[in-house]
Parts: sequence; C-alpha cells; structure tokens
Amino acid sequence: MTPDQSRIAAERTAPRIVRLGQALSALRSVVGFMNTGAHPDDEHSAMLAALRYRDGIALSYACSTRGEGGQNDIGRESGPVLGTLRTAEMERAAEVLDMNLYWLSQRPGDIHDFRFSKSGTETLAKWGRDRTLSRFVHIVRMERPDVICPTFLDVPGQHGHHRAMTELAHDVFAAAADPGFDCDLPVWEVSKMYLPAWSGAGQAYDDDLPPPPASLMVQGGVDPLTGWSFERIGQQSRAFHMTQAMGRWVPAGEERDFALHLAATRLSGADTAITDKLPRSLSDLGDHVQLTKADQAIARACDAFPDGAAISPATAEGLQAVRAAQEVMSQAELARHGHRLQRAERQLTRVLMEAAGLEVHARVHPVLLRPGDTASVTVEKRAGDAAVSTSLISGNWGNSGGNALIAPDRLSDPYPDTWRPACPDAPCIEVRFEVAGVEAVQHVAFETPPRVIPAVSGRVTPSAVLVNRAAPRQIDLSVREITPHGSVPSFDLPAGWDLNDMRLNVPEDAAPGVYEARLMLDKEPADTLTRIEYPHVATRTFVAPATLRVCVLDAVLPEVKIAYVGGGNDRVGHWMRAMGLHVEEPDNETLLTSLDRFDTVVIGIFAVRFRKLAPVMSRLRTWVEQGGTLVTLYHRPWDDWDPQAIPPRMLEIGAPSLRFRVTNAEAEVDVLQPRHPLFNTPNTIEAADWNGWDKERGLYFAKAWDEAYTPLVALHDPDEPPLQGALLSGDIGDGRHVHCALNLHHQMEALTTGAFRLMANMVAKR
Repeated sequence: MTPDQSRIAAERTAPRIVRLGQALSALRSVVGFMNTGAHPDDEHSAMLAALRYRDGIALSYACSTRGEGGQNDIGRESGPVLGTLRTAEMERAAEVLDMNLYWLSQRPGDIHDFRFSKSGTETLAKWGRDRTLSRFVHIVRMERPDVICPTFLDVPGQHGHHRAMTELAHDVFAAAADPGFDCDLPVWEVSKMYLPAWSGAGQAYDDDLPPPPASLMVQGGVDPLTGWSFERIGQQSRAFHMTQAMGRWVPAGEERDFALHLAATRLSGADTAITDKLPRSLSDLGDHVQLTKADQAIARACDAFPDGAAISPATAEGLQAVRAAQEVMSQAELARHGHRLQRAERQLTRVLMEAAGLEVHARVHPVLLRPGDTASVTVEKRAGDAAVSTSLISGNWGNSGGNALIAPDRLSDPYPDTWRPACPDAPCIEVRFEVAGVEAVQHVAFETPPRVIPAVSGRVTPSAVLVNRAAPRQIDLSVREITPHGSVPSFDLPAGWDLNDMRLNVPEDAAPGVYEARLMLDKEPADTLTRIEYPHVATRTFVAPATLRVCVLDAVLPEVKIAYVGGGNDRVGHWMRAMGLHVEEPDNETLLTSLDRFDTVVIGIFAVRFRKLAPVMSRLRTWVEQGGTLVTLYHRPWDDWDPQAIPPRMLEIGAPSLRFRVTNAEAEVDVLQPRHPLFNTPNTIEAADWNGWDKERGLYFAKAWDEAYTPLVALHDPDEPPLQGALLSGDIGDGRHVHCALNLHHQMEALTTGAFRLMANMVAKR
C-alpha cells in the first residue's frame, strides 16, 4: 500500500459527520474515568467505548509496562524493541477510544514486563514498590480522574503484574489524596474505585477466587451515531494490538453488559451508576451564570447535529462562557474543577473546528533525522467557515522560517510516558482560527512525527555470533548503515582475539561463555538504530549501543539432515546452522515431497498455526513411525494444536496457561531420566547446562499425553507442585517425537550455552 493509499484508507474510517458527532458526545459529561492495567491490551476496550461514546465520560488509561516481555505474533522484535512497538500500538488503540494514555514505565528496564509472574509480591519487588507507587500517584494527580478501575482482580491464579496494579490501585486511592505523600503535584481525591465483578479466568489465567458481587451494571449496546456496537468499537481499538493477535469479530446480538463492584468511595448514598453523586454537567461545578450559559449552549449545539452552520455559533457561545467562568470562579473551585473546564475548552474547540469544516493535515520529510538535519514541513488546510492561520510549534527542535524543522541533539524517546490525543507534543502545528466571532487554538500532530536518530551509528552483521569449538568455522563480519559515511569500523575485542578484513578469529583456548565487544567508528562508540515499520503504526526507532556478542560453545553435533519449519517468530533454524548442523528451511510442499531426505524435522513455535501445518502432520506422523525424528517447540492451545491430530500420539497442551509454565529462570531442574539419550547423546547434559537461563524456564507445558511419551524433567515455581510436561520424548514406531516447552528459542537468542547443547541432542537420530 502506498502512503497515499494508506491516508485514503485512514480517512475512510472517520468521515466528518462521525468526527463531529463523536466530538459533540464528549460534552455529555464532566466525569473522568481511569482504567488501570499492567500491559498494552489490558484495557477493557468495549466498556470504555460505551463510557466514552454513549455517556461522554473522559477516559484515561494508566499502564505499568510496555509489554516488552510478551509474545510477538507479527515479527521478531523482542525486549525493549518490542516494548517500543507495543507503545505505538497502544497509542493507536487509545486514539480509537479518544483516551489519554499514561505509562508508569518511563524508560527500558525500570517498571518493565520482565516475564510472566504468578505473584504480585514478586512483581512489586522487581519493579520497586515505592518507585511504582510514586509514579502512579503522579499520574493520578496529573489526570485527576473521578473514578479508577483496574481491569483484573488481585487473586491467586491471576498474572502477577495484573495483581500488582490492582493492589496499587487501592494504595493510590489513598496516597493521591495524602498531602504528606512526596509528589510535586497538588493532591487529588479520587471519588470512587471499582473492580470488575467478573472473573479474569480464560486461556491464560485461572482466578482461584470468585469475583466480588456486582454493585452496578454498565450497559453495553449499540452506538446510535455509527451503528457499531460498543463491542465492535472496542475491537476496532484492540485490533491495533497486532503483536498480541488482538481484534476479533463480535457477532451482532452478542453485546455484553459490564458488572462493576464498588471497592472504595468517598461519597455517601446509593451507587447505581458510575456518575452517581458526581458532577454531571458544567453547571454542577458551581453557582455561576456562565456555567449555566455554557450548558445551555452545549445543549443547543447537540440538538443542532448534524447542521454545522447551526452548531458553530452555539459552540462558540459555549466556549466563551467556559472561559468567562474560569475568570469568576474561586481558587477553591478551580482547584477542584479547573481541569474539567480546561477539558471542556479543548472539547468545544474540537467541535468548533469540525462544525466549521476546518481541516488541517501536517507532514514532515524526511521522518528520520540526525542531529542538526533539516526537514521540510508541509501543511494542508481547508478553512471551511473559519478564518485560519497556522504556525510551527518546534519545542526543543530548531525552527527555520516556520516551514522547516532542525533536529536537536537529543534522541527521540522510544518510551514517551504520556500520550494525549488532544494535546500532541511538539513539534506540531498550531492552528489559530476564528468562527462566529470567537477565536480558538488547536494543536495538530504530524501524521508521522519526526524521529531523531544517532549521529554515529552502524549495524554489526551478525550482531550475535556462535563459535562452536567442536565445529570450527570462519566468522565473517560486516558493518552496514555506517554514519558518518566513510568512518572506519573497529571493535574493542578481548585480549588475544583478532579481526582481519572483518574476519573474526577466536583463540582456540577461549573458554566457553559469552563475550561482548563495542563497535567503534573512527574510534567513537557507535549505536545501532532499529527502525520499527509496520502499516498499522507510525515509524518508531529504538537505539542501543552497537555491540558484537560472541558465544563460545562446546557442543558435539549429530550427523543429521534437518528440516526446520518455522512460523516466523524465532530464529532456531539460524542458530542450528550457526552450531554447524546441516539445516534446510523448506516450504510446506517441498517438505512433503522431499521428507525422506531428512533425518529430523524441527517445528518452531506457533508454526502449526502460522505455517498452516495441520494438513502436513498426517504425513509427518507416518514419517516418524518409519524412523524419523520430530521435534516440536512450544505451542499455545489456540495455535491450531489438535492434541489428537497434530502430534504423532495424543499430547494436550495445558490451559489455562498460568498453571502450565515455570516462570523462574533459575528453577531447579529435576532430571527424571538421567540415562535417557536426550541427556547423553551426543552431549552429556550436566548441571551447568541449566545455569544462566534468561527470562523463564518454559511455558505452555503439556498437560496430558499418551503413554508412549516419557517425561524427562520436572520443575516448578516456588510453593507449587512439580510439572512434568516441559520436555517429553516418545518412541513412536521406529522413530521419535520430542516435544519441548522449554524456552529454547529465547535462550538461543540470549546465547545460553546449555540450550544449544540440549538442542543438539534433541535433533539426533533415535
């Protein structure tokens, strides 16, 4: 799709009449509602859609992590790079809901998605409880919501990150109102806190306790403006979480209501609706004639929809009245309600712009700039019924004549801590316009915001190298994307190592382990720039020190021909070749027609689903029975894994998945069958091979299996019974099937030596 085609497609989803109707709907309420969660995609999208577009409630979402420890269904980004991508996805999802977005995580590694956790206590210990609460209080005092509502319950069986955020929601309810709490913003009293009165159990989680009783119901239903159900609007938002495979069609007639439990309140009396006992309109904010005038003008504007010519003067009058009210209200009134009036100003300005037919688009070229580079700015505008002028707000960027930006020395932040659709960060375009005799100002973001990238950068290829002393090979390196052009690359190598003509020579006596060397360009430390470019999000960048990582390995290799069938979510085929194994990566048809050429077939994570392997598996079953070795890496139950049809014999993956994983990367491994070939041929797997694992031991363990399979290891998280479904081996006819739910593909990327040695044994012939 060309850039112009993308713009046309985006425009088609938001015609002016819908934009105008949705802008007017925000004027129905002055209440603020903050949803809280631990990850991008934890927001309760359908309920939020109903609150915003039916009830006019102002939405915000406080999210603790960037989701950098999660899965990735669309690519191989992981760690902070995945966190950068998921940040962009969350912004697009929030945009659909017209929702402010706040992150507790402000930089990679602070309040981060370290892996799946089963404990809120463990989570807060890793995040730093005081640091996390302090950031949460800052967010609440900045946004000033009337209501907060976590998405999940703090109960055993729920993700520890979810539990931590729900526990902290109780604490922030008190701390945000405490003048003694160390925060540089004025105190704010949240009026109510709700919890979901439904279970969060499902494919992943398994709440051990029942949900609390419902205090009230938030009705679902259909949006009268668009005809979409609020469920579908929610899914339009969730569909931007593509890395998590979100977005599903909700059939007509399957709309839900949403039960909430009142967990804390500062208000007295019955509570039958979220807005009970809260100010519902501007005139509820104080006994001022200007507030009454504003409400009356808003009512006329709403009644006039969709007649823009009639909406404009009523909106202009309402905007003047809101401004006048702020001049006469007391300091105490403004302390309590000033943010509502400022929000009403922004909302009325948006309505005025849409009603007048004023349209402004801004682009910058190029999008990626080095410090000191200049980008041209293009502004398209249709004035409609407004008198309009535009100017460039450059912020910390340089401004050359108002139609060009000069990139600063500071790199763009991959983890911006705040995103508000009505208040874009600089650089942006300021639109000043006049309608019906009233002046207003609106800031418009660039369609793709510019990004500042490093002045000294290069990409080491490959950036991670495996040197197997049992299968020595020549390591050729290259440095690409060198900036400044013509710079001479070098590496800060360990003593005794050598690099001639970009050919790496590792001493024969180098001890097994992982070594790192920084890339230097003209003797200056260089960074690596990762561009994140997908059609559903604007271009993002992540910058990290440019390093070469070398893993020196001792692994004896079996003499086998391997077919690797990956789903695009791992690089196991690459790493097996790096070990020195003979590996091909055939397509499905080639695999079927040439299967007898291979001794071993390895199926990567999620590949049954993404490679559509179900039709291939019956042939593989026969091939295994005739003597082939099949290795399957972990799959989720929803990855088209039919326990009766996919593996050679029945093998069921456990659900909910929380019950069938070991999250502690250092969990003790009990080898149940120490004499089994997988631990002895061709390498002897020793205790040291289980050391130094990263992130977790494994996930999506098998729950049940045919008697042909033998469990080879048992392992468990603290205070839990041992699980035996992490590594299974079954002799099937004359062949063998090994199912491995240990997190081997991630360990290979992390250059964990034991993972390579175990893989060498798994692919060996029976």
